[in-house]
Amino acid sequence: MTAGFEVLALTPDRWPDLETLFGRSGAWGGCWCMWFRMRSSGAQKSTSAKNKTALKALVDADQPPGLLAYVNGEVAGWVSLDRRERFPHLEHSRKLKRIDAEPVWSIVCFVVGRRFRRQGLMAALLNAAVDYAGKQGARIVEAYPLESTREQTGFDGFSGIASTFRKAGFAEVKRVSEKQLMMRKEVW
Repeated sequence: MTAGFEVLALTPDRWPDLETLFGRSGAWGGCWCMWFRMRSSGAQKSTSAKNKTALKALVDADQPPGLLAYVNGEVAGWVSLDRRERFPHLEHSRKLKRIDAEPVWSIVCFVVGRRFRRQGLMAALLNAAVDYAGKQGARIVEAYPLESTREQTGFDGFSGIASTFRKAGFAEVKRVSEKQLMMRKEVW
């Protein structure tokens, strides 16, 4: 990214910035980036208001659930990451089940503001997320990006784009489906 770019953990004082980025709809479909933090059945029954309250509770508990990107002081993007065990959707998924017993951090979601798309922000957020996880003690970072052959629009590719992860040094460890991968990077 360019000068004026910074990435910071989502803390209570930055909550209004997340609200600005996510908008009234909570990013995509009222998710508020809580889909992976619930089991599938719970996520399907939840509401936008409940998701927002749950995410705010995580932030207020001093457990930053992700990072915000700023460009010249304006909130521009988001990446959700945490220890894999804090994502019940992953822990109980048949498709995304663990491949081994290694402790990993998972990167599960990106949101890039409309004005900041196609500028390399996802790659910058990804690199910042790997650095952040490493500083929190992670040795392996895992993600579940899409193998994309077309241009993404809106919130397509919210879990990331495989080519971006490859460029950041991630390797495919499992093909979940034709379009979705499980990728990892070792952090030293």
